[in-house]
Order: sequence, then structure tokens, then C-alpha cells
Amino acid sequence: MKIQFYLLTLLMFLAFTWFQDAKAQNSRFMIANLYDGPSDTLNEILESFRVRNPGYDFTYYSSVTGIGKENVHRIVFLQEGEGNATITTEAGDRIESSLTFGDMVILRKGEHMHTDQPLGFLVFTVPDIPPAELPSYIRPDWDPNITDVPGGCATEIDAYRRILLTWRKDVGEYIFHSLNAHRVRIRDSFSHYHPEDTGFDEFYLVQMAEEGAKIIISENVELIREPEKITAYQATELIQEYELRKGDLVYIPRGVMHRGVGGVLAQVITVPGFIPGSEIGVDHLIREINEILALDNENALPYNIEFSSEPVIR
Repeated sequence: MKIQFYLLTLLMFLAFTWFQDAKAQNSRFMIANLYDGPSDTLNEILESFRVRNPGYDFTYYSSVTGIGKENVHRIVFLQEGEGNATITTEAGDRIESSLTFGDMVILRKGEHMHTDQPLGFLVFTVPDIPPAELPSYIRPDWDPNITDVPGGCATEIDAYRRILLTWRKDVGEYIFHSLNAHRVRIRDSFSHYHPEDTGFDEFYLVQMAEEGAKIIISENVELIREPEKITAYQATELIQEYELRKGDLVYIPRGVMHRGVGGVLAQVITVPGFIPGSEIGVDHLIREINEILALDNENALPYNIEFSSEPVIR
């Protein structure tokens, strides 16, 4: 019995170690454009997302007139076109609505949807049951329960930031602890990351991008957190910038610093959700790195001045 116990303990330890290693290996920042069709990068994003978030999945349907019945719960983001939709429930009831670019649909287990026009949908499978009080259609520009709430990636007083699904009732009307989404126009967000142990994986589903729109990232947060140890050479490799365009699906795993700038309209999607206290700002640290290494003008590392005077945690 003792041998069996030790063997079982060893197997459990090895399985846990493998899972943690697999998560670490799949923590890379990636971008794939959905309008370009299937690609190796999109497949890599999907595989990484699955490994890091058991029970979740996603797929993209381009120019379809329906989403078939499945024995899972799904959150659907309209990314192409507009039209009229009909959901048929497991009981045979029909729920109808118009759909426009940026809308969300909740398909519960056993439900399917038909549309009168070919549309493009990003569909997430989620492990938890959507609460009964959530409507089947959540339309950020038409729902009277959804208004602009400055915060997160858009703190301007006149920010366009519509909260579709969120974590807390004091933030938005519709609560779900399996997936959250805000439709937001990002002009200059603060630089931040989500902790590996208590944070969340994040997607930007880009629905409009002005010329010069980009995302600034770093996969070396541990270095950023110790400004006094960074060398001038390390600083040159610390931060990267990527231009964004409509249709981009941007995958930001836990632990990756990111900052959107330049005018990006995106569905910001998080799994499991916008957990309070899991947005850790680093602008004050990037500013400190610049000061320690005397980096200025074109050599200075980019940061948001407004959020650089002290630590920010949200």
C-alpha cells in the first residue's frame, strides 16, 4: 500500500509539474488577423489558450448564416456584418434580435442561431453556466443598461467604454465569472500586467484601428520589476511595439505587460474575468529605468506619464 501511495503521489507531482511547464511554454504574446483566414499563428494562439485555460475554447466563423447546436455554453462576438438573428432554445422557443458590429450573443447549451445575412463571429466556449438573468443578446450601443464607464484601458472623461460582461455589480449590469468583455476605444492606456497566479488571460479583438494604432508589450516583467538591475543592453530589448489593424486577435497571456495607444476600438475579452486587484501598473518602474540609465529622447522606454508617479493596482 505504501508503494502504491508513493507512486500515486509521484504521478500527481509529475502531472502537476508537466501542466505548469506547459503553461509556461504557452505564455507567449501573439497576434493573428481573423480576416486573413486560418493560419499557423491562430492555431498557436488557440493551442496556448486551451492549455492555459482548461475548459475553454474558441473558433472563428467567417461569412456564415448560423451557429449550430452544441452541448456547450458559448459567448459569441459579432466581428463582421449586420443582420437579423433568431436563437432557438433547447425547449424550442425563438428569441429574435437585430445584430450590428460589436454586439454579443450568449448561446446556452443546446441552443442554435440563424441569421438572415452572412456574418462573422468569434465564438468562445466557456465551462460555466451563464446566469439566467443574462439576456441572450447584449448590444453595447443599444442596451439602456450599458453606458460609458471610464476606467481600465480608457480613463478619459469622454471615453467610449461599454461594459458587456463584468465581475462586480458596481461596475456593470451583467455579471459572469467565466468570461468578461468591455468594448472600448483605447487611446493611451497605462502599462500593466496580470499576475500569473491571480490574474487572467486577455484578448483584444480589434474592431477599428486608427493609423498609428499599436500595442506596446514586454514579456520580461521580472526585469521591469527590478529597475536597478537592468543594464543598458537589456533595456534595448525590454519593450516591443506592434501595429494593429482591424480584424486582429491579440493574445495577451498572464504575466505579459501591455499598453494600447493610438486609437484602437476593441472588444477586450478576459478569461475568467476582470478580477479586482489583478491589473498591476509598471509605468513608475519604466520611468525609473529611464532615469537610472539616463535614457531620453528616442532612447527612452515608452511609458504613460499620467500613471508614472506611483504604483497603480486596479
